[in-house]
Amino acid sequence: MKFPLYFSNKIARSKDNKNNLSRVIIFIGRLSVALGIIVSLITFSVGLGSKKAIKERMADFSGHISVKSTRSNASYNSSVLDVKGLDLQKIKALPEVSTIQNYTAAIGIFRTENNFAGIVYKGIDKDFDHERFEKFLLEGTTPKVTGKGYNNTVTISQKIAKELNLKVKDSIVSIFSRENQQPIYRKFEVVGIYKTDIKMIDDNYVLGDINQARKILDMKDNEIGGVDIFLNNINDIDEVFPKIEQLSGIKNFAEKATEKYPQIVDWIQLFDNNIGIIILLMVIVVIINIIMVLFFMIIERTNSIGILKTLGATNRQIRTIFINYTLLIMIPGIFIGNAIGLGLLGLQKIFGIITLNPEQYYVSVVPVDLNIFMILGITIGILIIAAVAMILPSHYISKISPVKSLKYK
Repeated sequence: MKFPLYFSNKIARSKDNKNNLSRVIIFIGRLSVALGIIVSLITFSVGLGSKKAIKERMADFSGHISVKSTRSNASYNSSVLDVKGLDLQKIKALPEVSTIQNYTAAIGIFRTENNFAGIVYKGIDKDFDHERFEKFLLEGTTPKVTGKGYNNTVTISQKIAKELNLKVKDSIVSIFSRENQQPIYRKFEVVGIYKTDIKMIDDNYVLGDINQARKILDMKDNEIGGVDIFLNNINDIDEVFPKIEQLSGIKNFAEKATEKYPQIVDWIQLFDNNIGIIILLMVIVVIINIIMVLFFMIIERTNSIGILKTLGATNRQIRTIFINYTLLIMIPGIFIGNAIGLGLLGLQKIFGIITLNPEQYYVSVVPVDLNIFMILGITIGILIIAAVAMILPSHYISKISPVKSLKYK
């Protein structure tokens, strides 16, 4: 074993560390490291978990990437998709693509005797992935569309259900206006109630039969308003988007789920800023405390430094001894920080103890994202930062005179 590591190991286990002042300083150092680990784990896990949860909820409702006609622009009413310029077969063949769903959307009004609500009727086709949507269902089911005839059932959001006092199996009258034509009235039966926690979705969207939407918009039986494309991994959006854009045709345009609602995208970007600020503050706190511990250890063992210099130890060897020594006494803080941080995050992930207002945060429970690389990265990062932070103050050792240090009390 190298001399600096051997000697730092010996003094780390020395009985001299059991005096009251040493215990306090060591405790403060370990506490700062533990808090740094805990706060970093929680910040990264919750920040990344929130970003992932919001993106996945948006994508699982309306596809990771959607393709619709350029004539639709920002309107909720669908225009007929130009299928001649759209190569769906090549899109389906992309390895990143999981499934594709047809849809047609029309805006309307749900009306009861006492209230009304504006809605976006999203007509789904027989290729709709009912299993993917199950995570959003609170009650009932989604409309079972066969592609033939007209299905008069709808699945509505919890928000709309509360506003109009609707329950599963209730009937609701809807009104759809058409340009230069008489409004269309439809009576639907509520078969399901869903909740995504995304305000812009829950405030507006109703799922129904695509044939109803075609009838409202005077579309032919084989015409559609758009396609929702689901990927195997949401992290592939940026990579696969240009490929889908090229296969969409010049009369259509592709849109990422993360770009449909700019206010949500801005909200997600805030997580990056907040994570950066919190981590920076914790790093500063850890560095200050580590330097304080190191200075105390040097001052406390000034006599030992003098003896080591007298016996021929170089300044570099002595600096290495004290850096290793400080890191060694910090290791329990790392284990404690990981144990507490991962324990708290595990409880939140399993039981969802801390809840949020979805209208403000777009999720109803604080989400947690844990992975081994993040945990190792934070732990190793704290150790590296601590080691680097001690290099400069450890040069104080070179200024200690062996003669004076032996007389130091």
